[in-house]
Amino acid sequence: KPAAAAAAAADSGKKELKREFKNGMEIVNVAMGKPDGKKAAAGKRVTMKYVGKLQTGKIFDQTKGAATFGFRLGVGEVIKGWDVGVEGMRVGDKRRLTIPPAMAYGKKGIKGAIPGNATLVFDVELVNVA
Repeated sequence: KPAAAAAAAADSGKKELKREFKNGMEIVNVAMGKPDGKKAAAGKRVTMKYVGKLQTGKIFDQTKGAATFGFRLGVGEVIKGWDVGVEGMRVGDKRRLTIPPAMAYGKKGIKGAIPGNATLVFDVELVNVA
């Protein structure tokens, strides 16, 4: 299980840089925040900065300047790839999430922004946990 592997990596003092899942989801730790920073967990309200791109590199959505995006983690307020990919982050952490269509917007996509069956790439930073 990826969670067990991540826990083992954390216990050994090494942070696993990249986690890949059979469905195509990929989580890469790009930068680490404070080791004692607040941790994102299911049910907590998290505040993020992000850039969302198609695999072509075309940006379809992002926070700009001081703007942030907040949601409750693990309760389906965002796409499944975010609920999975943000869990366990600490304030200041940055990750790159590669999210397959089944954990994003599926066959339909979002008209005018995201084609159907698109794999999405998000660069995310955890700003706060409440």
